[in-house]
Amino acid sequence: MKKIAILGSTGSIGTQTLEIVRENPDLQVVGLAAGGNVELMERQVRAFGPRLVSLESEAACRDLRVRLADMDVRIVPGMEGLLEVAGMEESEILVTAIVGMIGIRPTIEAIKKGKDIALANKETLVTAGHIIMPLAARRGVSILPVDSEHSAIFQAMRGERRACVEKLLITASGGPFRGRTKAELARVQPEDALRHPNWTMGHKITIDSATLVNKGLEVMEARWLFDVDLADIQVVVHPQSIIHSMVAFQDGGIIAQLGMPDMKLPIQYALFYPDRRPMRGKRVDFYELGSITFEKPDMETFTGLKLAMRAAREGGSMPTVFNAANERAVSLFLQKRIRFLEIPEIIERCMEAHGRVDDPDVDAILAAEQETYERISAIYE
Repeated sequence: MKKIAILGSTGSIGTQTLEIVRENPDLQVVGLAAGGNVELMERQVRAFGPRLVSLESEAACRDLRVRLADMDVRIVPGMEGLLEVAGMEESEILVTAIVGMIGIRPTIEAIKKGKDIALANKETLVTAGHIIMPLAARRGVSILPVDSEHSAIFQAMRGERRACVEKLLITASGGPFRGRTKAELARVQPEDALRHPNWTMGHKITIDSATLVNKGLEVMEARWLFDVDLADIQVVVHPQSIIHSMVAFQDGGIIAQLGMPDMKLPIQYALFYPDRRPMRGKRVDFYELGSITFEKPDMETFTGLKLAMRAAREGGSMPTVFNAANERAVSLFLQKRIRFLEIPEIIERCMEAHGRVDDPDVDAILAAEQETYERISAIYE
């Protein structure tokens, strides 16, 4: 029996992780944490019987305690609860599916307690990769990527020597606005941006896919996960989303991982690594597919990707500012308070105003995040 804990259990990755648990009776959920979806958390606790649960606010926890008065479960609010779930003695692996930099401290706590990490919280490595990866190495902890692109690279590199890798090729669908001009993008609405052609994801990551910011975040994450130079990571637009990413080796060979666009595959791979398990679902039919195509990303129209590459090159606290500005800008766009093209404009203004900090510790990272939020709030709220 493999015991797991999940941060972000009510979100897209969290709920899909629990679907995998249902299909694999040798997985046991011992801890769950989420934001404020009390009703869904109640259903999850009744279905999976974790002994420890956390929600963001004390009010949400009070509500949940009343609902679950007939069950033996501890309910702890806020960061205290996240840290408790992350470091549970009986868990073997922590699924970090929570959104945002709030995932940094719990991830560090889990690593210190010797837990393997099934990593879906990309902000952790984007902003604190220089802290997380060395700590995991010292503690002998595995960081198992859950993003489809990073899982693909992880699978393609299995059994290969890192010294033989020449380049990582990260694929991008291009999102719902691939091929659009800036003039066309000026008119798009949140409901347009949320219509991803291939993937079913949470709202924030779907908007990030539409701006190509998500691909920039993935480049930053890959840099730390696989210990490669930025110059050796290339983004390739692949509209069919069948090739999830590729690794080019020094002899000219390229290994690609293919599959249907289904996040349950990389989640399950991380949970059972190094084993593979049967999984229901549609398979790639090459006769039906017919062809696959590739394009160069348009970084002049989708400037979020260009800004991400700049933030990655500058390093230090700049990726934190990029990430925090994007997070707040996406929220404003979803509320229809800014236009789609204002998202990268806000990111750029925040980056220009920031005084970069070299090698920031966790406190400095969170301070840069707060500084960015305050700068945006001063203008838009």
